[in-house]
Amino acid sequence: MSQDDFAFEPIKGLPERPPEGEVILWQGQPNWLRLTVDSLNVWWVLGYFLFLFVWRFISVSDLMPINQALLVSFPFLALAMIVTLLLMLVGYILAKTTVYTITNKRVVMRIGAALTVTLNLPFTEIENAAIASSSGNFGSIAIDTKKDAKFSFLVLWPHVRSWHFKKPKPSLRCIPDAPEVAEILANAAKARLIEVKDSPKQKLQNLDAVVS
Repeated sequence: MSQDDFAFEPIKGLPERPPEGEVILWQGQPNWLRLTVDSLNVWWVLGYFLFLFVWRFISVSDLMPINQALLVSFPFLALAMIVTLLLMLVGYILAKTTVYTITNKRVVMRIGAALTVTLNLPFTEIENAAIASSSGNFGSIAIDTKKDAKFSFLVLWPHVRSWHFKKPKPSLRCIPDAPEVAEILANAAKARLIEVKDSPKQKLQNLDAVVS
C-alpha cells in the first residue's frame, strides 16, 4: 500500500503502467454536484445565511419600511450566493481531479487538487467494503482496510467516510451506478483472494506451517 505524489500518468488515474496480468475493470469520477452537496454541506451553508437574512429582516422591519428592511438584510443573501458558488467551484475541482480505478488486483484512488496523491489499495489489504446508496443511483463505497494500514483523514478528505476519524476509511464518493461498481469490486476482490490463496507460494507457506 503506497501514497505517491502525482507527476505523470502513462494511463489515466494510474502512476505507472499496470504489471502484466493486471487489467482495468472500471474507472470513474465523483459527480461534482453530489460531492459538493454531500461533502461541503452546501444546504447547511445556505440555511445558515437564510436564517441570518430572516433574523436581520425581522429585527429591523419594525424600525423601518419593508423595502428598506429588505435592502439592509440583502447582504446576507449576497453572501449566501457568493459562498455557494465558491463551494460549487471547489466541489467541481475536487471531482474533476479525481480518478477512481478498480483493477483485478487493487483499487487505485488518484485524489487531491493542490496536492495530488495516488492511493493503492491491494485487495489483500482490504477487509471489507460497504456501500451507502443515495437517490438517482449515486452512492459511495467505503473501504475498510486492515489494522496496520494508516491514513490521514485530512489527506483523504473528501474521499473518506464521514466521521470516521480514528480509523479513516478511503471511499469512492458520489459515484454513478454505485451498486454495479460495488458488484465489480466484490467480484474482483473475491477472485483475487482466491488466486492468492491458491498460488504456489501460498501453498508452500501453508505446508511449512503444517510441518512446523
